[in-house]
Amino acid sequence: MIQLKNLTLRRGVKVVLKDASVTLNPGEKVGLVGRNGAGKSSLFSLLARRLQPDAGDVEMPPRWRLGEVAQSMPETDQPATDFVLDGDIPLAEAQAALVAAEESGDGHAIADAHMHLEQAGVFDSRSRAQSLLLGLGFRSAQLDAPVNSFSGGWRMRLQLARALMCPADLLLLDEPTNHLDLDALVWLEGWLKRCNGLIIVISHDREFLDAITTVTLHLEDAGLTRYGGNYTTFEEMRAERMSQQAAAFSRQQGKIAHLQRFIDRFKAKASKAKQAQSRVKALARMEKLAPVMIAGDFDFEFREPQNLPNPMLSLSDLVCGYPPPPDSGAAPTVIVRNINRTVLAGQRIGILGANGQGKSTLVKTIAHALQPIAGDLTEGKGLSIGYFAQQELDLLSEDDTPLQRMVRLAREVGNADAKDSREQALRDFLGSFRFVGDMVHQKVGTLSGGERARLVMATIVWQRPNLLLLDEPTNHLDLNTREALSIALNEFEGTVMLVSHDRALLREVCDEFWLVTSGGVQPFDGDLDDYQKWLLDVSRAVARGAVPPPPPGPVLAQPATPASPAVAAPAAQRANATAPVASGQKRDDRKASAQARSDLANRTRPLRQEIQQIDTRLEKLGGERGQLEGQLASGKLAGAEIGEVGRRLNHIAAEVAMLEERWLELQAEIEALSSAG
Repeated sequence: MIQLKNLTLRRGVKVVLKDASVTLNPGEKVGLVGRNGAGKSSLFSLLARRLQPDAGDVEMPPRWRLGEVAQSMPETDQPATDFVLDGDIPLAEAQAALVAAEESGDGHAIADAHMHLEQAGVFDSRSRAQSLLLGLGFRSAQLDAPVNSFSGGWRMRLQLARALMCPADLLLLDEPTNHLDLDALVWLEGWLKRCNGLIIVISHDREFLDAITTVTLHLEDAGLTRYGGNYTTFEEMRAERMSQQAAAFSRQQGKIAHLQRFIDRFKAKASKAKQAQSRVKALARMEKLAPVMIAGDFDFEFREPQNLPNPMLSLSDLVCGYPPPPDSGAAPTVIVRNINRTVLAGQRIGILGANGQGKSTLVKTIAHALQPIAGDLTEGKGLSIGYFAQQELDLLSEDDTPLQRMVRLAREVGNADAKDSREQALRDFLGSFRFVGDMVHQKVGTLSGGERARLVMATIVWQRPNLLLLDEPTNHLDLNTREALSIALNEFEGTVMLVSHDRALLREVCDEFWLVTSGGVQPFDGDLDDYQKWLLDVSRAVARGAVPPPPPGPVLAQPATPASPAVAAPAAQRANATAPVASGQKRDDRKASAQARSDLANRTRPLRQEIQQIDTRLEKLGGERGQLEGQLASGKLAGAEIGEVGRRLNHIAAEVAMLEERWLELQAEIEALSSAG
């Protein structure tokens, strides 16, 4: 087992751990959670013996073998399978021992080396390595491709496969899902569940943690707290603990106030001096409980779109891909073709599919980052797109500051409300995304991945889009920020098209799915559980050499009389038939939900606009009232002026009362419409 006893760890002037103690047992699956910057990666470095504690002890079995994903990008021409095979340390040691024994001519050593090779699984090692690669999304043709031929994300998958290849007693995984699509993520979950060693994983994917972990280790305020259970269980137990702490704090504050009142009342009276002094000592001895605060919780909202065209988009025989190099004379590279879909106001569409199938290509084409190769892409009048792309984080200028970025955006895009473009308004807006104080002047190059993602999101929100195209928006976001994004997307009145491997976000936001597969786009008639089941069915079919099952799709109209085998149409013929297509009940429900949300937004828009006008007027009246009260307090007004100011204050009070009453009426109307809808 691993035991941390009264551990203190510092990184520079920051105390990462202080007097932390915890025990982790063999075979446990542990989720290490905490805010960004809390010190999770530092704890990993400590367990990997790259750091030494400043105080306390770390007890770990000396013979335990450690496995972890290297964060460096591999640079080698070694074939992919061989690169992964090198991660099997026992196998590599046995092979090295055999070479040394053969060179020395020691027969006993040669026999021992062959025994160790067999124990290390030398005979099936190559197939195990290739199985890992295939599970993580590599194609058969890529198994022996040079490592340097892969992009950065795929090379990090190679590093993950290399770490999984080692039969480790302790496996440390730091954000292993960041470069995985949903297909590979489902496979990884199954693999980790079967793993026998102690696994500690850092992840911001709630469903991934729920699927594999049995213990949650919470790092907060330089302390470690162990909870039995997965992430959802941890949240429930922590909420209960915080509730109890809040109650204890409230009781203690009452007792402190009682003691302090006694001290204040009697400390000057000689007859009560001793009693007062004893209560001073009691107050000093009392353990101070910290108030319960969830520091730095983050929330934001998308601004109301200026209009909602319906339909937003119409895709007709659309072909998406990449143009050929200039002057090459080559044909374009087609990724997805024959797309015929309509996007309506208020829809929440999740885009599913394995890496390389064309999800990002489709989104880039809709966002005009790529030009259509063929077909038509028709936009509704007044369409305004907010596009979040993974590479946007890398395209931010390193020397920019958040404020400079917003000022330039205000000049480039313009805004209907000139007040929104003033520097102070932009500062206030950035503050709502946690860029406070001097952070607005901090260079982008020094920002963390999560801070960069929030800056990109801020630029999107500021432009008030009515169609959001989000391509993996959560890769650099912690769990709290992901939750804030989910809430904001659910309250957004426009349309959302989302590519993500974060299943919690997909479940909470999307009410229908498109599947990009085999060079096309089709509706997926099911939820994420159906999708995961279909992926497993496909994997089993491939393993048996059978034909993979088709994804759940629209249910085709059936003939009124039962069809005999002699006249039954083949599946391919039925799929191409021109008979009317009846959607499944789930799909109908999701479309109805999207349409209802759009209708509700249209019905309540005038009410919300009036509420906004009232809020603006109340803010103006509040400012005027403050100025008038300040004039009265100054004592510089004459008699007639005092009377005039008093009358104006009475008028303001009457108007404020009237506006507040109307505000409540409008809110009641909105709630009634929402309940009826």
